[in-house]
Amino acid sequence: MNYYENKEITTRAQTDHSVKLNNRKNLEITGVKEVDSFDNEEFLLQTVMGYLIIRGQNLQLKNLDVAEGIVTIKGKIYELSYVDEDQQEKAKGFFSKLFR
Repeated sequence: MNYYENKEITTRAQTDHSVKLNNRKNLEITGVKEVDSFDNEEFLLQTVMGYLIIRGQNLQLKNLDVAEGIVTIKGKIYELSYVDEDQQEKAKGFFSKLFR
């Protein structure tokens, strides 16, 4: 593999975004830029498509691959919700106050 092929893969990983949910128990998300906060009931992820809030019960971070932007979460998933761009700062401020 040469330098240009490697660069193409890196760019693709940063721009693609997918969410795969199996039996409401295993969630795999690609295109994750940052995990802002998480606990056993709620995750706040910054993805290439905006902020994503995951709510559920007994949530656990099973895999975090920062280089590829892949996050795997295990637990009972109740809700997946995207925050629109005009509400991103509001969501980030709310969660930063909540998790101080």
